[in-house]
Amino acid sequence: MQKRILSLITLLIPFFTLAQEATEKGIDQKIDEAFRPISNAISDVVFFPIYGTPFVLILLVGSALFFTLYFGFPNIRYFFTSINIVRGKYDEVDHHESGDSDLAIDGDIVDTIEDESRDGEVTHFQALATAVSGTVGNGNIAGVALAIALGGPGATFWMVVCGLLGMSTKFVECTLGVEYRDVDEDGTVHGGPMYYISKGLKDKGFKVLGKVAAVLFAIFCIGGSFGGGNAAQSNQATIVIKDLLGMEGSSAGAVIGIVLAIVVGIIIIGGIKRIAQVTEKVVPFMAVLYLVACLYIILSNFTLIDDAISLIFTEAFNPTAIGVGSVIGVLLVGFKRAAFSNEAGAGSASIAHSAVKTKYSASEGLVALLEPFIDTVVICTMTALVIIIFNFGGAFEYGGAGHVMIDGVSYEGAGITSKAFAQYIPYSNVFLTVAVVLFAVSTMISWSYYGLQSWKFLFGKGKAADLTYKFLFLIFVVIGAAASMQSIWDFSDAMIFAMVFPNMIGLYFLFPVVKKQLKRYLAAIKEVEVKA
Repeated sequence: MQKRILSLITLLIPFFTLAQEATEKGIDQKIDEAFRPISNAISDVVFFPIYGTPFVLILLVGSALFFTLYFGFPNIRYFFTSINIVRGKYDEVDHHESGDSDLAIDGDIVDTIEDESRDGEVTHFQALATAVSGTVGNGNIAGVALAIALGGPGATFWMVVCGLLGMSTKFVECTLGVEYRDVDEDGTVHGGPMYYISKGLKDKGFKVLGKVAAVLFAIFCIGGSFGGGNAAQSNQATIVIKDLLGMEGSSAGAVIGIVLAIVVGIIIIGGIKRIAQVTEKVVPFMAVLYLVACLYIILSNFTLIDDAISLIFTEAFNPTAIGVGSVIGVLLVGFKRAAFSNEAGAGSASIAHSAVKTKYSASEGLVALLEPFIDTVVICTMTALVIIIFNFGGAFEYGGAGHVMIDGVSYEGAGITSKAFAQYIPYSNVFLTVAVVLFAVSTMISWSYYGLQSWKFLFGKGKAADLTYKFLFLIFVVIGAAASMQSIWDFSDAMIFAMVFPNMIGLYFLFPVVKKQLKRYLAAIKEVEVKA
């Protein structure tokens, strides 16, 4: 184990020495120049094209469509059932006993089923809140702005389509996360794709394939925690902080990154629960304020809502943004940003959902399908409407390299959203800066948990291994803050989407298990409702 950890550290040694190379280029540029080739190489491998379209996107969207059809549109049929589960309407289902006390139910003895309800650490609502905190954040603020800057308003339509289809994928992977989780003697839960891939495929007679795919997923998940769950977050937080404070200089990003790394390190290494508890309360509050601000801007310009929605549909099928080229181009932009935002298909959320207290794995799968709806269909759409309404004044031109010129100044990512907010709400740049930073920190905390669970799967559950992972995680906070937005987001996209490949192996082998568990749970609900 120590040799494997040391080999990983060796790969990252170039980054540790960059701070000592104080040349005229500055630390930020040195870090970016060192990181960009790595980012480009990984991106080229993950997004290899088939007929001009990255295969991983074909796999992701095609699988989401398959699961939607196979399970009979669960994103629509069970939407209100999911809401009822979250609000506790069916909590008694997890504790009721079947009238047939002598027989097994779907292979499980009744007493065993009752005991299963004690497994887990959190409620349905807490599991949903934890997973949503890892998805709702800068992907909704910066990612949407990036999608519109690149693909124009039409990208919004395809983001929503991907979000709706992703609800079905999220249902499948989170059901499996609970079904195949490990529970320690002290009640600590370990779950996620690395467990359902290895255990599930072993049950199907494909032990070696399952083990290899699980290891690959764990490696990619660690990369995803360093990239999309970390570097991309610190990158956007740095952009808005520099913009608010007017910071310039060749080392400003690295300085901000070090401060962010210290804050995150206090939480994930020091284990100061009070800070985490405060963040847990403040972040949802900031999310609500963000949505209220979006609604205020949208409703204040209600006469433009029809025009904005019409533009979204028109540009989805007849894009005019520079550089997009075709419907396929804008579709890819929308799908990529939606998948990055809600992570449906990547499997990461199932790590959080696996910790739920339930004896019916499908119950948590149904809860999880709400995530892409909240994240992409609702919040991303609201952000998009704000930016599109703002740009009716001709503030910037759609298309290009992802950054736009507004009043002679270049803006990118969260900076575009901040500029749109500032047009309608005084001092909103302060609010949005705080929101982006808090969203970034909360996402980093959530993803540090995802990455750590994968690290433990590979290297064991010792304290030394944990600290090694957390140290590397904090290094990427600084890298993300210092490197350019393009190289960071290319790397982040690549690592998140790389997780799709091994995860889909598990989903395609095990979706019949999900079907069985869904029938079992719906039958339990029906039985209780009949008795009532």
